[in-house]
Amino acid sequence: MNIKSDINIALIEPEIPQNTGNISRTCAATGAALHLVRPLGFEVDDRKLKRAGLDYWDKLDITYYENLSEFLRINAGEEMFFFTTKGPRAHSEIVYPKRVFLVFGRETKGLPEELLAANYDRLARIPMRDSLRSLNLSNSVAIAVYEALRQRDYAELVTVSPYQLTIDN
Repeated sequence: MNIKSDINIALIEPEIPQNTGNISRTCAATGAALHLVRPLGFEVDDRKLKRAGLDYWDKLDITYYENLSEFLRINAGEEMFFFTTKGPRAHSEIVYPKRVFLVFGRETKGLPEELLAANYDRLARIPMRDSLRSLNLSNSVAIAVYEALRQRDYAELVTVSPYQLTIDN
């Protein structure tokens, strides 16, 4: 598709197909673009990936990159925030610009230390108890996307349910 989306989710070397499938579904539901940076820990046609977001796959704005360097080069000048447990401020303290890239690392190692160090003022952390290592990647992406959307008053999203609630007495 390659539409210029206002909210862009970048996954750097994702490893677990189910997470990427769930994230693709979140992107389709919110209008966020998905950027996948290789190497991937799965094949894009992996049935686990497709099962998590299968009926939404055709509604995705998705771009692939060969590596982190290519992603950074092609998107130079874009406003990016890097999500990490090592971030100095909460994701909800950040005022996200109209067009933004929310960048996440792989499930086992997160983002590269040198990338974090070079972008220290752009690091975001999702608050959680100190006795836990991290949240699931797909949950983290959903939290981040919906915070950016909340700040925009959920522009272009349906906020009133089109479904009827049936209550039997």
